[in-house]
Amino acid sequence: MKPEELKEKLRLHKLWLEDKPGGERLNLRGANLTGVDLEGVDLREANLREVDLTDANLEVVDLRGANLREANLTDANLREVDLRRADLKYVNLIGANLRDANLRGADLKYVNLIGANLRDANLRGANLRDANLREVDLRDANLEVVDLRGANLREANLRDANLTDANLEGADLRRANLRDANLEGADLDFSCLPLWCGGQFKADSKICKQLVAHTLRILELSNEGSEELRNLMKEYKSGWHREEEF
Repeated sequence: MKPEELKEKLRLHKLWLEDKPGGERLNLRGANLTGVDLEGVDLREANLREVDLTDANLEVVDLRGANLREANLTDANLREVDLRRADLKYVNLIGANLRDANLRGADLKYVNLIGANLRDANLRGANLRDANLREVDLRDANLEVVDLRGANLREANLRDANLTDANLEGADLRRANLRDANLEGADLDFSCLPLWCGGQFKADSKICKQLVAHTLRILELSNEGSEELRNLMKEYKSGWHREEEF
């Protein structure tokens, strides 16, 4: 798309947002905007479906409620971008910089975020079901109440992240760094947890009892540990949420 054409479309979108005569909602579906500089632009509610924004500069852009489904944002700069309630399903965000971004309530189902930077990002309530988050930097990120069912978090850095009440059922956390992360209230059923120093995180009694129950079963099958130890573990894990089917 030619720069003059894009500039005019942005002008009309601004009028539309301000509810002024002649305004027109921005529709750039399928456009090639590789390397474009849109820093600080107001793109609320814009239609950016299937747009190619590879290497684009979108720092501090307001994309609340925007439709970015199937867009290509590989290596794009999205630092401090506002993506609240945005539709990001099937988006390619490989290597993108989303540090300090606000993705609260965004739909990121099936998104590809391999190697992306989401440090200090706010993802509270976002949908990341079946997303690819391999090698993503999520240090200090807010992932409260996030849906991460079936997500690929292999080798992701979640150090000091807040995963309170997150749904991690079936998530792949192999070699992920969870050191000092908060997983209180999280659902870890059928997930794959890392067994290394980086797998030390804060949990609630539900998760602690779950881990003890599995450890106890391994001790019993291996005929390891004293009877006194096993009895103490049985007492502690009593009443855990999957006891009847275990």
